Amino acid sequence: MPFDAMSECHDEELLAAFAAGDPGAARALTARLAPRAFSHAMRLLGGDRAEAEDVAQEALLKLWRIAPDWRAGEAKVSTWLYRVTANLCIDRLRKRRDGPALDAIPEPQDDAPGADHALQQQARNAALQAALMTLPDRQRQAVVLRHIEGLSNPEIAQIMDIGPRAVESLTARGKKALEAALCARRAELGYQGDD
Repeated sequence: MPFDAMSECHDEELLAAFAAGDPGAARALTARLAPRAFSHAMRLLGGDRAEAEDVAQEALLKLWRIAPDWRAGEAKVSTWLYRVTANLCIDRLRKRRDGPALDAIPEPQDDAPGADHALQQQARNAALQAALMTLPDRQRQAVVLRHIEGLSNPEIAQIMDIGPRAVESLTARGKKALEAALCARRAELGYQGDD
């Protein structure tokens, strides 16, 4: 199948084509899913780019390994990938707790133009990331999936293997904790009035 035609295919169709021996399907699916897995891992791991790249690559390798056994209709490929990515991140965070302190993790870089804007945006990102890292793992995962990745509660419930009400509870508690952590820093971060 030509690469251009693959952009119209659903994830499951591409995975089935790869399982049937079409390497172009893997390239198309990787181009589509790798940025999502990487972005999700970046947020869950506190902005560690190298570790997020490793997690995204490992998650995709797991996808390629299970491709021949994929049971269509049981889960969306993207949902499965988010779940595997999150599990890999949680494993790494558990290992990291015995390693370097959170302060040793590099700040995420912001390539936005303008020095003042870039510095302010970097401070906002760092404040949000630091506040996110204070949340329990499950709350952080739910908040990131809902408010940063933009997934629906039913999708999050499937990824986290919990009910939609539990997702609502986790995101509400996480959002409230983030608000409490960041409220005192509004002026410092350049937010005025009801920004």
